[in-house]
Amino acid sequence: LLDFEVLICDPRTEFVYGWAEQQGRFVPGMPDDAVLSIQTDERTAIVALTHDPRLDDMALLTALDSPAFYVGALGSRVNSQKRRENLAQLGLSEAAIARLHGPIGLHIGSHSPAEIALSLLAEIVAVKNGIALKQKKPAEGT
Repeated sequence: LLDFEVLICDPRTEFVYGWAEQQGRFVPGMPDDAVLSIQTDERTAIVALTHDPRLDDMALLTALDSPAFYVGALGSRVNSQKRRENLAQLGLSEAAIARLHGPIGLHIGSHSPAEIALSLLAEIVAVKNGIALKQKKPAEGT
């Protein structure tokens, strides 16, 4: 509905089937290979959603060195910090790591998958439209 072409990649067999064509196009293979195969450009947003660092981090390594305008990964603040540390250990530059959005989404008090998706898409649209993002989540105790 937002005029994005949605591509889905997950090498786990239990997630390969059941995607209706109107939901998105399935790209087979490993996520890092999929990022390379789609030929990212400045109109590309890439989001890692599996919670599995073996899948997400390899895709992020490739995505963060691409011209994609948005690269994000699902996870808590603690896991997002661990992910950044892992990416640094894998040799990714500080500048590339700084491009990573995580935790993804704008703070709207999301609890359900639909609300999380809404907050993520709102963040992607804001970045696409050149809107400076403010603090995503209030500091503890405020």
